[in-house]
Amino acid sequence: MTATATREPSARGHGSSRRRRVSGHRLQERRAGWVFVAPAVVVLVVFLFAPIVMAAWVSLLDWNGQSSPFSGDAEFVGLDNYRNLLVDAGLLRGDFMLSVRNTLYYVLFGVTGVTVLSFALATAVNSWVLKGRGYFRTIFYFPAITSSVAISVLFLFLFQGSGVVNVMLSWVGIDGPSWFNDPRGVLHIVLSRFGMDAPPSWLADNTLGGLSLWQWVSGPSVAMCALIALTIWASSGTFMLFFLVGLQDIPIELEEAAAIDGAGAWRRFRHVTLPLMRRSVVLVITLALISSWQVFDQVFILSQGAPAKTTLTPAYISYVRSFGDGQFGVGAAVAFVLFAIIIVLTIVQRWIGRERRA
Repeated sequence: MTATATREPSARGHGSSRRRRVSGHRLQERRAGWVFVAPAVVVLVVFLFAPIVMAAWVSLLDWNGQSSPFSGDAEFVGLDNYRNLLVDAGLLRGDFMLSVRNTLYYVLFGVTGVTVLSFALATAVNSWVLKGRGYFRTIFYFPAITSSVAISVLFLFLFQGSGVVNVMLSWVGIDGPSWFNDPRGVLHIVLSRFGMDAPPSWLADNTLGGLSLWQWVSGPSVAMCALIALTIWASSGTFMLFFLVGLQDIPIELEEAAAIDGAGAWRRFRHVTLPLMRRSVVLVITLALISSWQVFDQVFILSQGAPAKTTLTPAYISYVRSFGDGQFGVGAAVAFVLFAIIIVLTIVQRWIGRERRA
Protein backbone atom coordinates (compact mmCIF):
# COMPACT_ATOMS: atom_id res chain seq x y z
CA MET A 1 0.00 0.00 0.00
CA THR A 2 2.73 2.43 0.92
CA ALA A 3 4.81 1.76 -2.25
CA THR A 4 1.79 2.17 -4.50
CA ALA A 5 0.78 5.43 -2.86
CA THR A 6 4.33 6.69 -3.25
CA ARG A 7 4.51 5.88 -6.97
CA GLU A 8 1.17 7.52 -7.89
CA PRO A 9 2.11 11.10 -6.89
CA SER A 10 5.44 10.64 -8.64
CA ALA A 11 3.69 9.62 -11.85
CA ARG A 12 1.32 12.57 -11.60
CA GLY A 13 4.23 14.94 -11.01
CA HIS A 14 6.08 13.54 -13.99
CA GLY A 15 2.99 13.99 -16.23
CA SER A 16 2.43 17.59 -15.16
CA SER A 17 6.11 18.37 -15.73
CA ARG A 18 5.90 16.92 -19.23
CA ARG A 19 2.81 18.99 -20.01
CA ARG A 20 4.63 22.13 -18.84
CA ARG A 21 7.56 21.34 -21.13
CA VAL A 22 5.24 20.78 -24.10
CA SER A 23 3.38 23.99 -23.33
CA GLY A 24 6.64 25.92 -23.05
CA HIS A 25 7.85 24.46 -26.34
CA ARG A 26 4.64 25.50 -28.11
CA LEU A 27 4.95 29.00 -26.65
CA GLN A 28 8.47 29.25 -28.02
CA GLU A 29 7.23 28.11 -31.45
CA ARG A 30 4.53 30.79 -31.42
CA ARG A 31 7.05 33.47 -30.52
CA ALA A 32 9.44 32.29 -33.22
CA GLY A 33 6.59 32.29 -35.73
CA TRP A 34 5.65 35.87 -34.87
CA VAL A 35 9.29 36.92 -35.18
CA PHE A 36 9.46 35.51 -38.71
CA VAL A 37 6.13 36.99 -39.89
CA ALA A 38 6.60 40.34 -38.11
CA PRO A 39 8.39 42.04 -41.08
CA ALA A 40 5.59 41.07 -43.48
CA VAL A 41 2.92 42.17 -40.99
CA VAL A 42 4.64 45.52 -40.47
CA VAL A 43 4.87 46.08 -44.24
CA LEU A 44 1.17 45.24 -44.69
CA VAL A 45 0.11 47.52 -41.84
CA VAL A 46 2.29 50.46 -42.91
CA PHE A 47 1.79 50.29 -46.68
CA LEU A 48 -1.69 48.75 -47.00
CA PHE A 49 -3.97 48.97 -43.98
CA ALA A 50 -2.78 52.36 -42.73
CA PRO A 51 -3.26 54.03 -46.15
CA ILE A 52 -6.74 52.50 -46.41
CA VAL A 53 -7.71 53.91 -43.02
CA MET A 54 -6.19 57.28 -43.94
CA ALA A 55 -8.06 57.34 -47.27
CA ALA A 56 -11.31 56.56 -45.45
CA TRP A 57 -10.66 59.54 -43.20
CA VAL A 58 -9.80 61.77 -46.18
CA SER A 59 -13.10 60.85 -47.86
CA LEU A 60 -14.85 62.59 -44.96
CA LEU A 61 -12.85 65.80 -45.41
CA ASP A 62 -12.65 68.80 -47.68
CA TRP A 63 -8.89 68.51 -48.19
CA ASN A 64 -6.71 69.99 -50.94
CA GLY A 65 -3.67 67.81 -50.29
CA GLN A 66 -1.40 70.75 -49.37
CA SER A 67 -1.25 70.02 -45.65
CA SER A 68 -1.73 67.15 -43.26
CA PRO A 69 -5.24 65.66 -43.35
CA PHE A 70 -5.11 65.53 -39.56
CA SER A 71 -4.47 69.26 -39.19
CA GLY A 72 -7.01 72.04 -38.77
CA ASP A 73 -6.66 73.07 -42.43
CA ALA A 74 -8.73 70.07 -43.52
CA GLU A 75 -12.45 70.69 -42.92
CA PHE A 76 -14.50 67.75 -41.74
CA VAL A 77 -17.62 67.46 -43.94
CA GLY A 78 -18.85 64.01 -42.94
CA LEU A 79 -20.74 62.21 -45.68
CA ASP A 80 -21.13 65.29 -47.90
CA ASN A 81 -18.67 63.93 -50.46
CA TYR A 82 -20.67 60.72 -50.78
CA ARG A 83 -23.93 62.68 -50.89
CA ASN A 84 -22.66 64.88 -53.72
CA LEU A 85 -21.46 61.79 -55.54
CA LEU A 86 -24.57 59.63 -55.24
CA VAL A 87 -27.57 61.77 -54.25
CA ASP A 88 -27.34 65.47 -55.06
CA ALA A 89 -27.89 66.43 -58.69
CA GLY A 90 -24.82 68.08 -60.16
CA LEU A 91 -21.80 67.70 -62.38
CA LEU A 92 -20.08 65.25 -60.05
CA ARG A 93 -22.98 62.81 -59.89
CA GLY A 94 -23.59 63.15 -63.63
CA ASP A 95 -19.96 62.35 -64.44
CA PHE A 96 -19.89 59.46 -61.99
CA MET A 97 -23.05 57.90 -63.41
CA LEU A 98 -21.67 58.29 -66.93
CA SER A 99 -18.51 56.55 -65.79
CA VAL A 100 -20.54 53.73 -64.22
CA ARG A 101 -22.51 53.29 -67.45
CA ASN A 102 -19.33 53.27 -69.52
CA THR A 103 -17.67 50.76 -67.20
CA LEU A 104 -20.70 48.47 -67.23
CA TYR A 105 -20.38 48.14 -70.99
CA TYR A 106 -16.63 47.79 -70.62
CA VAL A 107 -17.11 44.96 -68.14
CA LEU A 108 -19.89 43.28 -70.12
CA PHE A 109 -18.03 43.07 -73.41
CA GLY A 110 -14.47 43.07 -72.05
CA VAL A 111 -14.89 40.27 -69.52
CA THR A 112 -16.93 38.18 -71.95
CA GLY A 113 -14.46 38.72 -74.77
CA VAL A 114 -11.32 38.02 -72.76
CA THR A 115 -12.85 34.90 -71.18
CA VAL A 116 -13.89 33.43 -74.52
CA LEU A 117 -10.64 34.35 -76.30
CA SER A 118 -8.34 33.14 -73.53
CA PHE A 119 -10.27 29.86 -73.27
CA ALA A 120 -9.99 29.38 -77.04
CA LEU A 121 -6.25 30.11 -76.97
CA ALA A 122 -5.72 27.70 -74.08
CA THR A 123 -7.65 24.97 -75.89
CA ALA A 124 -5.57 25.55 -79.03
CA VAL A 125 -2.16 25.47 -77.36
CA ASN A 126 -3.19 22.44 -75.28
CA SER A 127 -4.02 20.40 -78.36
CA TRP A 128 -1.53 17.70 -79.32
CA VAL A 129 -2.37 18.31 -82.96
CA LEU A 130 -0.81 21.78 -82.89
CA LYS A 131 2.89 21.81 -83.67
CA GLY A 132 5.15 24.31 -81.93
CA ARG A 133 2.88 24.70 -78.94
CA GLY A 134 5.63 26.31 -76.85
CA TYR A 135 6.19 28.94 -79.54
CA PHE A 136 2.50 29.85 -79.73
CA ARG A 137 2.21 29.95 -75.92
CA THR A 138 5.03 32.49 -75.84
CA ILE A 139 3.53 34.59 -78.62
CA PHE A 140 0.07 34.66 -77.04
CA TYR A 141 1.48 35.49 -73.62
CA PHE A 142 3.83 38.22 -74.85
CA PRO A 143 1.29 41.12 -74.57
CA ALA A 144 0.81 40.25 -70.89
CA ILE A 145 4.45 41.04 -70.07
CA THR A 146 4.47 44.22 -72.15
CA SER A 147 3.89 47.53 -70.41
CA SER A 148 0.27 48.68 -70.58
CA VAL A 149 1.57 52.16 -71.37
CA ALA A 150 3.47 50.85 -74.39
CA ILE A 151 0.42 48.93 -75.60
CA SER A 152 -1.78 52.00 -75.14
CA VAL A 153 0.65 54.17 -77.12
CA LEU A 154 0.64 51.53 -79.87
CA PHE A 155 -3.15 51.61 -80.07
CA LEU A 156 -3.01 55.42 -80.02
CA PHE A 157 -0.89 55.33 -83.18
CA LEU A 158 -3.24 52.80 -84.77
CA PHE A 159 -6.42 54.79 -84.14
CA GLN A 160 -5.19 58.35 -84.66
CA GLY A 161 -6.42 60.39 -87.62
CA SER A 162 -3.73 59.17 -90.03
CA GLY A 163 -3.33 55.79 -88.35
CA VAL A 164 -3.57 52.39 -89.97
CA VAL A 165 -7.14 51.75 -88.82
CA ASN A 166 -8.51 55.00 -90.23
CA VAL A 167 -6.61 54.51 -93.50
CA MET A 168 -8.13 51.04 -93.88
CA LEU A 169 -11.59 52.41 -93.08
CA SER A 170 -11.16 55.04 -95.80
CA TRP A 171 -10.74 52.21 -98.32
CA VAL A 172 -14.37 51.18 -97.71
CA GLY A 173 -15.69 54.75 -97.67
CA ILE A 174 -15.77 55.33 -93.88
CA ASP A 175 -14.40 58.55 -92.44
CA GLY A 176 -12.30 57.18 -89.60
CA PRO A 177 -11.73 60.32 -87.49
CA SER A 178 -15.42 61.26 -87.46
CA TRP A 179 -16.34 57.65 -86.72
CA PHE A 180 -14.11 57.42 -83.65
CA ASN A 181 -15.04 60.89 -82.43
CA ASP A 182 -18.76 60.10 -82.50
CA PRO A 183 -20.07 60.39 -78.89
CA ARG A 184 -23.08 58.21 -79.60
CA GLY A 185 -23.22 54.60 -78.54
CA VAL A 186 -23.05 51.86 -81.13
CA LEU A 187 -26.75 51.04 -80.58
CA HIS A 188 -27.71 54.64 -81.28
CA ILE A 189 -25.50 54.64 -84.37
CA VAL A 190 -27.12 51.47 -85.68
CA LEU A 191 -30.64 52.78 -84.99
CA SER A 192 -29.84 56.06 -86.75
CA ARG A 193 -29.08 54.05 -89.89
CA PHE A 194 -32.70 52.97 -89.85
CA GLY A 195 -34.00 56.52 -89.35
CA MET A 196 -34.51 56.32 -85.57
CA ASP A 197 -32.65 59.45 -84.42
CA ALA A 198 -35.05 60.50 -81.64
CA PRO A 199 -35.58 58.23 -78.64
CA PRO A 200 -39.02 56.95 -77.61
CA SER A 201 -40.67 59.14 -75.01
CA TRP A 202 -40.64 56.47 -72.31
CA LEU A 203 -36.89 56.07 -72.69
CA ALA A 204 -36.20 59.80 -72.80
CA ASP A 205 -38.45 60.78 -69.88
CA ASN A 206 -37.53 58.07 -67.36
CA THR A 207 -34.23 58.54 -65.56
CA LEU A 208 -31.92 56.44 -63.41
CA GLY A 209 -29.17 58.11 -61.41
CA GLY A 210 -29.61 61.35 -63.29
CA LEU A 211 -29.28 59.70 -66.73
CA SER A 212 -32.18 58.91 -69.01
CA LEU A 213 -32.85 55.29 -69.90
CA TRP A 214 -31.99 56.21 -73.49
CA GLN A 215 -28.48 57.07 -72.31
CA TRP A 216 -28.18 53.87 -70.31
CA VAL A 217 -29.04 51.67 -73.31
CA SER A 218 -26.90 53.58 -75.80
CA GLY A 219 -24.18 50.96 -75.85
CA PRO A 220 -20.46 51.71 -75.76
CA SER A 221 -19.07 54.37 -78.05
CA VAL A 222 -16.70 53.42 -80.84
CA ALA A 223 -13.81 54.80 -78.78
CA MET A 224 -14.84 52.59 -75.86
CA CYS A 225 -15.01 49.62 -78.24
CA ALA A 226 -11.37 50.34 -79.14
CA LEU A 227 -10.47 50.32 -75.43
CA ILE A 228 -12.32 47.02 -75.00
CA ALA A 229 -10.42 45.51 -77.92
CA LEU A 230 -7.15 46.70 -76.38
CA THR A 231 -7.98 45.07 -73.05
CA ILE A 232 -9.05 41.79 -74.62
CA TRP A 233 -5.87 41.57 -76.68
CA ALA A 234 -3.56 42.54 -73.82
CA SER A 235 -5.17 40.37 -71.10
CA SER A 236 -6.01 37.19 -72.96
CA GLY A 237 -2.47 35.81 -72.64
CA THR A 238 -2.51 36.00 -68.85
CA PHE A 239 -5.87 34.31 -68.48
CA MET A 240 -4.87 31.74 -71.10
CA LEU A 241 -2.39 30.36 -68.56
CA PHE A 242 -5.14 29.91 -65.94
CA PHE A 243 -7.22 27.94 -68.40
CA LEU A 244 -4.19 26.00 -69.62
CA VAL A 245 -3.45 24.80 -66.10
CA GLY A 246 -7.06 23.72 -65.69
CA LEU A 247 -7.09 21.86 -69.01
CA GLN A 248 -3.90 20.00 -68.17
CA ASP A 249 -5.40 18.87 -64.86
CA ILE A 250 -8.24 17.05 -66.63
CA PRO A 251 -7.44 13.31 -66.69
CA ILE A 252 -6.90 12.12 -70.23
CA GLU A 253 -8.76 8.92 -69.32
CA LEU A 254 -12.05 10.85 -69.17
CA GLU A 255 -11.57 12.19 -72.68
CA GLU A 256 -10.66 8.74 -73.97
CA ALA A 257 -13.64 7.11 -72.24
CA ALA A 258 -16.02 9.68 -73.74
CA ALA A 259 -14.50 9.13 -77.19
CA ILE A 260 -14.89 5.34 -76.84
CA ASP A 261 -18.55 5.86 -75.90
CA GLY A 262 -19.03 7.66 -79.22
CA ALA A 263 -19.01 11.27 -78.05
CA GLY A 264 -17.81 13.72 -80.67
CA ALA A 265 -15.44 16.62 -80.09
CA TRP A 266 -18.24 19.08 -79.28
CA ARG A 267 -19.99 16.71 -76.86
CA ARG A 268 -16.71 15.94 -75.09
CA PHE A 269 -16.03 19.66 -74.78
CA ARG A 270 -19.54 20.42 -73.50
CA HIS A 271 -20.07 17.50 -71.12
CA VAL A 272 -16.51 16.72 -69.97
CA THR A 273 -14.23 19.73 -70.40
CA LEU A 274 -16.54 22.60 -69.46
CA PRO A 275 -17.91 21.08 -66.21
CA LEU A 276 -14.37 20.29 -65.02
CA MET A 277 -13.23 23.82 -65.93
CA ARG A 278 -15.87 25.53 -63.78
CA ARG A 279 -13.42 26.69 -61.11
CA SER A 280 -11.00 28.07 -63.68
CA VAL A 281 -13.81 29.93 -65.46
CA VAL A 282 -15.07 31.44 -62.20
CA LEU A 283 -11.53 32.51 -61.25
CA VAL A 284 -10.87 34.15 -64.61
CA ILE A 285 -14.20 35.98 -64.63
CA THR A 286 -13.61 37.22 -61.08
CA LEU A 287 -10.12 38.55 -61.84
CA ALA A 288 -11.23 40.09 -65.13
CA LEU A 289 -14.22 41.72 -63.42
CA ILE A 290 -12.04 43.33 -60.76
CA SER A 291 -9.43 44.60 -63.22
CA SER A 292 -12.10 45.96 -65.58
CA TRP A 293 -13.62 48.18 -62.91
CA GLN A 294 -10.15 49.51 -62.07
CA VAL A 295 -9.19 50.49 -65.63
CA PHE A 296 -7.25 53.76 -65.67
CA ASP A 297 -4.00 53.83 -67.62
CA GLN A 298 -5.55 53.06 -71.02
CA VAL A 299 -8.12 55.82 -70.54
CA PHE A 300 -5.49 58.28 -69.33
CA ILE A 301 -3.22 57.69 -72.34
CA LEU A 302 -5.72 57.16 -75.14
CA SER A 303 -8.76 59.34 -74.54
CA GLN A 304 -8.90 61.01 -71.10
CA GLY A 305 -12.67 60.52 -71.21
CA ALA A 306 -13.23 61.76 -74.78
CA PRO A 307 -15.30 61.90 -76.86
CA ALA A 308 -17.97 63.61 -74.74
CA LYS A 309 -17.05 61.57 -71.63
CA THR A 310 -17.99 58.27 -73.28
CA THR A 311 -14.73 56.67 -72.09
CA LEU A 312 -14.84 58.14 -68.60
CA THR A 313 -14.26 55.64 -65.78
CA PRO A 314 -14.55 55.90 -61.97
CA ALA A 315 -10.80 55.43 -61.50
CA TYR A 316 -10.08 58.27 -63.91
CA ILE A 317 -12.60 60.53 -62.13
CA SER A 318 -10.91 59.78 -58.81
CA TYR A 319 -7.55 60.77 -60.30
CA VAL A 320 -8.80 63.97 -61.95
CA ARG A 321 -10.72 65.12 -58.89
CA SER A 322 -7.75 64.45 -56.60
CA PHE A 323 -4.69 65.50 -58.54
CA GLY A 324 -6.32 67.74 -61.14
CA ASP A 325 -8.85 69.70 -59.08
CA GLY A 326 -7.25 69.29 -55.65
CA GLN A 327 -10.42 67.69 -54.20
CA PHE A 328 -8.81 64.73 -52.50
CA GLY A 329 -11.85 64.09 -50.33
CA VAL A 330 -14.06 63.66 -53.39
CA GLY A 331 -11.43 61.48 -55.07
CA ALA A 332 -11.21 59.23 -52.00
CA ALA A 333 -15.01 58.98 -51.86
CA VAL A 334 -15.09 57.88 -55.50
CA ALA A 335 -12.43 55.27 -54.74
CA PHE A 336 -14.40 53.82 -51.81
CA VAL A 337 -17.65 53.72 -53.78
CA LEU A 338 -15.78 51.93 -56.55
CA PHE A 339 -14.39 49.52 -53.94
CA ALA A 340 -17.92 48.80 -52.70
CA ILE A 341 -19.16 48.19 -56.26
CA ILE A 342 -16.33 45.73 -56.93
CA ILE A 343 -16.98 43.85 -53.66
CA VAL A 344 -20.71 43.55 -54.30
CA LEU A 345 -20.34 42.43 -57.92
CA THR A 346 -17.61 39.96 -57.01
CA ILE A 347 -19.79 38.40 -54.30
CA VAL A 348 -22.72 38.15 -56.72
CA GLN A 349 -20.53 36.64 -59.42
CA ARG A 350 -19.04 34.12 -57.00
CA TRP A 351 -22.54 33.18 -55.79
CA ILE A 352 -23.77 32.64 -59.34
CA GLY A 353 -20.70 30.58 -60.26
CA ARG A 354 -20.63 28.48 -57.10
CA GLU A 355 -20.64 24.71 -57.32
CA ARG A 356 -24.07 23.25 -56.63
CA ARG A 357 -24.50 19.79 -55.19
CA ALA A 358 -26.85 17.48 -56.96
